[in-house]
Amino acid sequence: MSGGAHLDNANPVVFQRAGERRLAATDEDEDVHDPIDDREIFDLIRAIKDPEHPLTLEELNVVEPIRVKVNDPGSTVDVEFTPTIPHCSMATLIGLSIKVKLLRSLPHRFKIDVHITPGTHASEEAVNKQLADKERVAAALENSSLLEVVNQCLSGRTV
Repeated sequence: MSGGAHLDNANPVVFQRAGERRLAATDEDEDVHDPIDDREIFDLIRAIKDPEHPLTLEELNVVEPIRVKVNDPGSTVDVEFTPTIPHCSMATLIGLSIKVKLLRSLPHRFKIDVHITPGTHASEEAVNKQLADKERVAAALENSSLLEVVNQCLSGRTV
């Protein structure tokens, strides 16, 4: 949000970023099965920009490596995110941005579950319900204005 708009959290706490992941020699070998792991998913979502601040979700501690779980053989990804404040009006948009990034990045075989860390948001149940509903997510992505904001979060440009 820009242009003097009211910010839910005008002075967020900024956290230190995790180091970059080192690649093994086998990571570049197309003949070797390389299962998707927790850190790989975290690396995909850590640089998503917050809709209100020119900071990443990692820098705001909205996403953390310990809140990402992958079961590659079972084709499931589970991501918990923690809004910076309990009444964050951007929680659904943040969750949608995470979900879209993973939908665009992962093989279609994966079932992706994105939800709020339990007990960290006033509307946790309602937001989780929206993010879990495929039809509501699809409808949201058909809204060109909303899709533009999501794409800005994913591209790193400030909104």
